[in-house]
Parts: sequence; C-alpha cells; structure tokens
Amino acid sequence: KDVLDALEKTGVKVYNVGTSADTEGTELTYIHTGLMAAVLLNLGAVDVVIGGCGTGQGFMVSAMQYPGVFCGHITDPLEAWLFSQINGGNCISLALNKGYGWAGKINLEYIFEKLFKDSSGGGFPVERAVSQRQSRTRLGDISLAAHKSMKDILLCIEEGIVKTVFSHKPFTALVRAEAKNKDLQKFIIKMFLGSGNE
Repeated sequence: KDVLDALEKTGVKVYNVGTSADTEGTELTYIHTGLMAAVLLNLGAVDVVIGGCGTGQGFMVSAMQYPGVFCGHITDPLEAWLFSQINGGNCISLALNKGYGWAGKINLEYIFEKLFKDSSGGGFPVERAVSQRQSRTRLGDISLAAHKSMKDILLCIEEGIVKTVFSHKPFTALVRAEAKNKDLQKFIIKMFLGSGNE
C-alpha cells in the first residue's frame, strides 16, 4: 500500500499486478514477479516496473535474467535519479522489509519523485550524456545477444512457475489489455491464456 500511495503522488499511470487485497492467498515469490516484470517490459505493456522483495536483491537478480530488463536496486532518491539519468533503466527493485521503518513512506515518495522527475536516459553530468546514451544502447544490444527470446524462455521455464504467473488475474488482465509487441502478446494468449485460463 505504501508503494502504491507513493506512486500515486507522481501522476504516472499505475497498474498493480502484484499482491493486493483481491489476491490474498496467492503466493508470488521474487521468481514469479521477476518473470512478470520481464513479460510486461518485453510486451511493451509498461515503460517501468517497480518491484522488490525483503532486501530488494532477489527481485533484482530474478528480473535481470531476462532480455530487455535493466533493473537497479534503489534505496534512496539520489540513486533513483542517477539510475534514471545514467542507466536509463526500466525496472527498479526496492527493499520492502530490510531497513523499512521510520520515514519509510517519505523515502518512497522521494524515490519515485526523483525516478520520474526527468526523462529517462538524459545523462549526468551533461558532458557525459552522449557517451551514457551510447552505453545504454550497447547494453540493450548485448542483452538481446545474450538471451533467448521471451517466447523460447517462456517455453523452457518450469511449468509450475509459468502456471502461477499466468493464473494471476491482475497480471493476465494487463497482458491482454496492453501490448506494443502484439506478436508476443498473441503467443502468450495462445500458449498460456487460452479460453477459460483468465
């Protein structure tokens, strides 16, 4: 709830496809949510994924297993802004238990304020902006070269993990509703969300 409340103050469009009051009883581990992040980013359903786990490390490592996911472990507002500007990342991982206490809600608000303050990939300092944009493009090319396609990955992942992910209703609703990558969306619907699997 604290994450959603803090995101609401940024003015960005927010989809909660993780845990909510409506999904109580569903256990999503960082393994599941890392895959969910990758699917949404590779579909082009979202521009940025906000996730996390107890320390933030597990979700980050899980999400980074997939092509096109550039995840940073963010603990404070300066990291959020620098990650956005220098790395142009599309996914952040938060420590949702470790160190979360006094003024935790305010820290979340400041993190999101800085994360969305400027257009991603602007560069910092300014004199290094061109080099940093080139590095980000190269990293994207390396990610594509170093990974299987999302289609192949989804077919190779343990069936129980994929079943859990594609039976999570808030997630599947977004997969069906939002996608710039229509080819991947059609594949997912055909292979994992066929009729009656919503």
